[in-house]
Amino acid sequence: MTTILEPQTERSPAAPEAPARRDSHGDDGRRARRGGLQQFMRGREHDAPWVRPCLLLLLLGTGVLYVWGLGASGWANTYYSAAVQAATKSWKAFFFGSFDSSNSVTVDKAPASLWVMALSARAFGVNSWSILVPQALEGVTAVGVLYLAVRRWFSAASALLAGAVLALTPVAALMFRFNNPDALLVLLLVVGAYGMVRALERGSTWWLLFAFSMVGFGFLAKMLQALLVVPAFGLVYLVAAPVSWWKRVWQLTAACIAMVVSAGWWIAIVELWPAASRPYIGGSQHNSVLELIFGYNGFGRLTGNETGSVGGGGGQAGRWGPTGITRMFGTEFGTQISWLLPAALILFGAGILWRGARPRTDRVRAAFILWGGWLLVTGLVFSLGKGIIHQYYAIALAPAIGALVGMGGGMLWKRRHDVVARAVLAVVVAVTAIWTFGLLGRTPGWNPWLRGPLLMIGIGVAIALLAAHLVHGRAPLVLALAAVGVLLAAPAAYTLNTVNTPHTGAIPTAGPAGASTMGFGGPGGVAGRFPGGAAGGQFPGGFAGGPPPGATGTGNANRGGGGGLLNGSEPDAELATLLETDADQYAWVAATVGANQAAGYQLATDEAVMAIGGFNGTDPTPTLAQFQQYVRDGKIHYFIAGGGFGGGGVGGGGSGTSSEISSWVTANFTSQTVGGVTLYDLTSASA
Repeated sequence: MTTILEPQTERSPAAPEAPARRDSHGDDGRRARRGGLQQFMRGREHDAPWVRPCLLLLLLGTGVLYVWGLGASGWANTYYSAAVQAATKSWKAFFFGSFDSSNSVTVDKAPASLWVMALSARAFGVNSWSILVPQALEGVTAVGVLYLAVRRWFSAASALLAGAVLALTPVAALMFRFNNPDALLVLLLVVGAYGMVRALERGSTWWLLFAFSMVGFGFLAKMLQALLVVPAFGLVYLVAAPVSWWKRVWQLTAACIAMVVSAGWWIAIVELWPAASRPYIGGSQHNSVLELIFGYNGFGRLTGNETGSVGGGGGQAGRWGPTGITRMFGTEFGTQISWLLPAALILFGAGILWRGARPRTDRVRAAFILWGGWLLVTGLVFSLGKGIIHQYYAIALAPAIGALVGMGGGMLWKRRHDVVARAVLAVVVAVTAIWTFGLLGRTPGWNPWLRGPLLMIGIGVAIALLAAHLVHGRAPLVLALAAVGVLLAAPAAYTLNTVNTPHTGAIPTAGPAGASTMGFGGPGGVAGRFPGGAAGGQFPGGFAGGPPPGATGTGNANRGGGGGLLNGSEPDAELATLLETDADQYAWVAATVGANQAAGYQLATDEAVMAIGGFNGTDPTPTLAQFQQYVRDGKIHYFIAGGGFGGGGVGGGGSGTSSEISSWVTANFTSQTVGGVTLYDLTSASA
């Protein structure tokens, strides 16, 4: 459990040896293969024999954890699964990130995460596994790259602990088993951080360009959220890069240009493409990707002014829960991410103070600036933002927490003969044990036997750490493993619960039922299930798919029929067969308000379904005149009633186009009920 704090000396690769000559019995060849296997298992020349097997065990264990029972979640988020299906049928839909293969509207994000899933689905068919396995593999890769980033300057034990913390963070396990864009975003940002580590070693321009380019590609996964790591990347390079000031400045300028180019090429193409021949940009009110970037998915998340969102416009702070610097510890996010957040903050402070007097280019301090800056900036933005935020966003904090815990724990453990280092380690373990006791108390009915023993063991280990300099032989290893066990036991238990729980809907949460109380989250993190729902997912007051944020419940009014704002529709066989009849004669076999309402029908029939108004039903697309023209041209077969709220949304944001279309259809066509769903045949003579 030693810690390598100084950079490793670069070694040139050894000259290749002559290939082993195999004798008639093949003994030399077998010995060569055995030697190659042993060298692979051994890893670096200076690594202990246990390092490489432990790394392989970490990666294999993470893979099993993230893939186990993955198919139980079905389509997971039907909104993105439907877009993946569309991308397998149309390269135009693939490029733009269209919701349907006839390209009526895009999803309300950039399409990079869809590209990965769509390529998998094109290769292996559209199914739950082809969509979700890429997410799991992104998680395994993120754990591996985090290990490499920490291992460059710290011990193997520190790097393994960092990777284990990331793998066992409940919200990370949730998102790496789900099809939201966050999995790819986190992977790209971790790869970017690895690039920063390499750039800082020698002031490498190319590694710096690579790091910022990864942020740019991350922008194409989840837009402005990717940029939250840029302050940390820029600051650490200005502070610690081993080159002159002016060279650092122009290198960072070039890196920012690379970031803009790596994200901007797609944005420029979309913005310059004639609007009449591309899908409407979902999430915008004026068919503009720039509006989507800087409004709905940008500064609106900070100010709360999000026209067309489920929260409406006008900066209504509090609709998405209380803001403040303690938000990540609160009832909405605490059990998702904060298990080791106090430990990470303490170790971040200790790392900066411990190395404060070192030269400017000190790598250890640079590492704490890099990961600590990531944690602080991202955490503060999430904590103070007044706009749309969901619990699963907190996965963006997990790599930084893992790195800080691994680096800080390893640094202090190496110096355990110093009383201050032992005291800080003891405080970290004790605070974690106490905080774990509090977090477990938020789900008192779930394994209540864990709370007391973990607290007592944690306090005992903390006391033992105060005397760590007195133990010898194998006792230090046992003590170190006990401390790691205290840190990881509770989040690992929540992660196992998350893995064993199917998750569907738009807003999943990790952990057992009741772990998070922010709006929309049902038991097991299954979003979009609430009591009191009428047919088609409608709720009192016209809010479809669920009550406003802040309400919770366990019911599910959508089984076997229409969906709503947050959960996909589930048509029965009779309705699916009806929609599939003569499907090749129409651009869209059906149209309905809201993308999740449309998603279930699209996935069940494997045919394009128009999502009027985009995700929320509040985008002004298509207009009533456009929809009427589609009907006259015979491009839409059915209109399905119900769906997203449209009509301006909660709080008055958005457009009334969806309501206008619904009113026109109901006034001019005759309804019929099939499979518990009301629909209108738009090819029949109007009433």
